[in-house]
Amino acid sequence: MNRDFKNIYIGSLIKQRVLETGIETSRICNFFKCDSEEIEEMFLQEQLPTGTLLKWSKVLEYDFFRVYSQHLILYAPPGSINYNSSLKEKESQLPQFRKNIYTKEVIDFILESLESREKTKQQIIDEYKIPKTTLYNWIKKYAAGNNTQTLEK
Repeated sequence: MNRDFKNIYIGSLIKQRVLETGIETSRICNFFKCDSEEIEEMFLQEQLPTGTLLKWSKVLEYDFFRVYSQHLILYAPPGSINYNSSLKEKESQLPQFRKNIYTKEVIDFILESLESREKTKQQIIDEYKIPKTTLYNWIKKYAAGNNTQTLEK
């Protein structure tokens, strides 16, 4: 499945998950303490407040925040952000992450764009700041037996 991590419409993803799980609207309404019209309105939203998204993640047992994490990994990797020098010198109290964690969904997304010839290896390396060795390891590991001739071009 080729997920569009660039344009996130969280309401439609939530609706898709509701349909997949088969959770009844009445249960969702009770959980959110609202009526079905308000739930339907949430399905139409491009964005939702984090508290609401957290509730959806709990009731549907799915981490919707990870969709945004994938977006950050693909479209704003730490190496591509131009920090000014004064920010580099200050220590942050926030947790520091050593490296990107690429989920299977992100790897599939990248390999699908390569296989469909939507992007070349060099475009992927340049645009997403994925190390060359990482990309080639993915091709070797995940594309083995899956039309590797197309990926090698």
